[in-house]
Amino acid sequence: MSKKIAILGSTGSIGKQTLSVIDQLGPQYSVEVLTAGSNYRLLSEQVRKYSPSLAVLSDHRAAEELKYLLRGEGCAVSSGREGQVEAALFPGIDLVVMAQVGFSGFEPFVAALKQGRTVALANKEALVIGGEILKRQGLLDLNRILPLDSEHSAVWQCRGSAATGEIEKIILTASGGPFFGFNSEQLNRVTAAEALKHPNWQMGPKITIDSATMMNKGLEVIEARWLFDLSLEHIEVVVHPQSIIHSMVEFVDGSILAQLSEPDMRLPIQYALTYPVRQKNSLKRFIPFGRELHFHEPDRCNFPCLDLAIAAARQGGTLPACLNAANEVAVSAFIDGRISFKAIAETVEKTMQSHSVTAQPDLEDILHADYTSRIKAEEIAADMTGVE
Repeated sequence: MSKKIAILGSTGSIGKQTLSVIDQLGPQYSVEVLTAGSNYRLLSEQVRKYSPSLAVLSDHRAAEELKYLLRGEGCAVSSGREGQVEAALFPGIDLVVMAQVGFSGFEPFVAALKQGRTVALANKEALVIGGEILKRQGLLDLNRILPLDSEHSAVWQCRGSAATGEIEKIILTASGGPFFGFNSEQLNRVTAAEALKHPNWQMGPKITIDSATMMNKGLEVIEARWLFDLSLEHIEVVVHPQSIIHSMVEFVDGSILAQLSEPDMRLPIQYALTYPVRQKNSLKRFIPFGRELHFHEPDRCNFPCLDLAIAAARQGGTLPACLNAANEVAVSAFIDGRISFKAIAETVEKTMQSHSVTAQPDLEDILHADYTSRIKAEEIAADMTGVE
């Protein structure tokens, strides 16, 4: 069975790994659409290799450069937010891979769901900010949303066809990031270069920093809530430094199912691409002999971003959008050396405290919350020295 694929965010970490999986799966998987933000050089190389029908860049100037590089290639070029939505709705697509990072993936994700498209979702922010709206609109159908995050893919696989009432809780595992076990004094001295060195995973810079602060796990809690239709009380986080167990599902009878593999994003990516069947690959296998698996309670004192995300989810409305926007600003400021590592959580918390929450928001409310929260977070970050 052939599948036509659109990859939104093809020049990022997940996008590039998706293309590498497609390379291994063979010609029955064809790439019809590729999109990126502004990296027109890499996107032009991908277009020449995979011959899609449409290429999109969010940046209009970069799109003009792409058109010049692709003259004579027979690939249409579009740009901007409208172009990303066009990519998600491109005719004849069997699967839309949402590999973008941050808020930029929200509008094309919503458009794809409204069109009845099947989406392989790596952009957790889309559900963080819009899960409440999509739930009200009846668009959260797990048969149409295939998780790409290793944790949610694990839950998806372990849950199988079990009804929500059969699940006692899901247990999301967290690696703990590069600073697992650090105390407050040690965290005062960490640098962006150190935070970007994840011990187990090869990921993009934003998600790597989110892993270091535990914000990534907080965002995943919110995503899991909407994906699997569970209350926050039925979602638990456990630190598992080896990243072998990717998550677990505990059923009401006390049975727990876990999905294990070596940490490699290509495995959940392949499962989503080939679903509902599994296909053999050459990825490294987990060998249990001589291996030790450890589990720890999260350090909520030194890594407060986890609880900030859960607090935003509990209140709901536009607060998750505020949380996400403030975090994106704070992470960027940290990477640029403008604020300290610990100031990421402080920036997010202060932005949330200043936010006037709109209950039961519509799309315009979400967009407004995102815009105003970014402005506020920038002001807060500008007031910080970058050291404590």
